Amino acid sequence: MGAHCNDNNFSFNLNPISSSATQQDVRFSKHIHDNLHGNIYLEPLFLKFMDTEQFQRLRDIKQLGLANMVFPGAVHSRFEHSLGVYWLAGQAVHLFQNRQRLELDIDWFDVRAVKLAGLLHDIGHGPFSHLFERDFLPRVLHGSKWSHEQMSATMIDHIVTEHHIDVDQETIKRVQEMILASSEFASSKSTREKRFLYDIVANGRNGIDVDKFDYIARDCRACGLGCSFDFHRLMETMRVLGDEICYRAKHYLDAYKLFATRADLHRTVYTHAKVKAIELMVADALISANSYLEISSYILEPSQYWKLDDSIIKTIETAPDPELREARDLILRIRRRDLYQFCNEYAVPKDKLKHFKEVTAQDIICSQKSGGVMLKEEDVAVNNVRIDLTRGVQNPLQNIKFFQDFESNEKFSIPDDCVSHLLPACCQDMIVRVYSKKPELVGPISEAFENFQLKTYGIKTQVHATPEKKKRRL
Repeated sequence: MGAHCNDNNFSFNLNPISSSATQQDVRFSKHIHDNLHGNIYLEPLFLKFMDTEQFQRLRDIKQLGLANMVFPGAVHSRFEHSLGVYWLAGQAVHLFQNRQRLELDIDWFDVRAVKLAGLLHDIGHGPFSHLFERDFLPRVLHGSKWSHEQMSATMIDHIVTEHHIDVDQETIKRVQEMILASSEFASSKSTREKRFLYDIVANGRNGIDVDKFDYIARDCRACGLGCSFDFHRLMETMRVLGDEICYRAKHYLDAYKLFATRADLHRTVYTHAKVKAIELMVADALISANSYLEISSYILEPSQYWKLDDSIIKTIETAPDPELREARDLILRIRRRDLYQFCNEYAVPKDKLKHFKEVTAQDIICSQKSGGVMLKEEDVAVNNVRIDLTRGVQNPLQNIKFFQDFESNEKFSIPDDCVSHLLPACCQDMIVRVYSKKPELVGPISEAFENFQLKTYGIKTQVHATPEKKKRRL
């Protein structure tokens, strides 16, 4: 991921950009020191949201789910990330206000909405962040399209009502629309005024937003990884042209580094083979416990949902109830590092990506040869990992507009071949991983996995065979 950054490079303080806290604001603001951005100031309205049990719950939801089981430093929470996004959202909107005050007509209500969206954008996340909505809910609520963005919008209404926060309904509606802007539940873009404001926190237009600015820098630092992407270069020169946030043409490669670094984090950290093994086990434990604890029912009512966080694992682990025995045993296996065993993986051939169908445990056991151990579906775990640059097979840079310099008001796209021939021709990876839930079945499952590849593609697409030592492990 580029050269290692030293500690000085991680002092992400936007001094070149006018502070979003005026002298008058500072006198009435709460001062918090963030280890990434330095001093952050929260004005009274934002404190009213922050000082609620619903927001404070984010302290108990790790930003990277279970990645800390492999990367011990990755213990940062959604709480600090939300503060970081709040701060960067404020920096961005104030930059536009100061630099293009007359043409953009950004008022106090715009600033307040953008900063609230930054602060509250992740308040709907469930336990272990994305695991809850991607690996748990789809398996217990078949056909459900629940998303943390929608839950964030619901939780905002609940907080305002529960804590009698004096904020107008129009502002709340705009905040909710900004949070949903990059999701499939986004409102009609054609009806929005000042559409560029909706691209600051969650950019559904091209994927460049302050949410990524914060979590890329924060996650790299927490995991001890290098980070060649510097969001300052994009933030300090961005401007609005034709109701769209544009960037200087000379910073084209900086925009590319954002997406490349994000993809590298997905491959190196978020979808690390051992991290996914642990996530699969936790998901199985939650599914096993769901019929007794009714975990999935919490999403139906925000007054109950805020009580759900990462501590659900400790609840299961320490409960004596016999109904939770299977779930408890899975968690105990994690504690003792008796994990699902990674058998092997392969990258789906590029020419097969378009029509790829997710591989299931059933596909693997149906590929075993007769004789030997008879595998069962519950013996196998399959993880289909999709890694892209935020736009599937499309290059997200095609949707970004640039300008030559501050004397020019023309915006334009830059074709890849006009910049570098070293940029990737394909913007998506699909990796199929197979795990054995029992150490003694690594050999038979690995063989069935190889047979599946031969049956599907005519060749073994995995890089190498499963090590014999792993197959013999008992």
